[in-house]
Amino acid sequence: MGKVVIVCSGADGGSLFPTFIFGSSAAASGDEVIVFFTPGGAPALVKGELEKIKAKGMPDLVELYDGLRVLEGKIVVCELALEAKDLRREDFREGIDIEGATTWLNDVKDATLTFTF
Repeated sequence: MGKVVIVCSGADGGSLFPTFIFGSSAAASGDEVIVFFTPGGAPALVKGELEKIKAKGMPDLVELYDGLRVLEGKIVVCELALEAKDLRREDFREGIDIEGATTWLNDVKDATLTFTF
């Protein structure tokens, strides 16, 4: 078992589909998964936003999100997103952690595999 870290910097399908496909696949394989959303990606995790993003031939993002949570994947939003994107903690989907970069970097320093989308 390894630790897979994924950074998502975009709130569009081009960033979200690979983030959640790789994240849920790694978690299903038994890896510890930590997904970090920068301020640029954070708006996708506002309640109701994942439901709006669809692409032909691609899986449902809400199902991937829920699956990642069931498999104990950790989903983190950068605390800078709150002010930068005028968001509040209660705006986000259930299961989101909000952390600063220092805390997050400490959590992932032993990652065995990293991806950025």
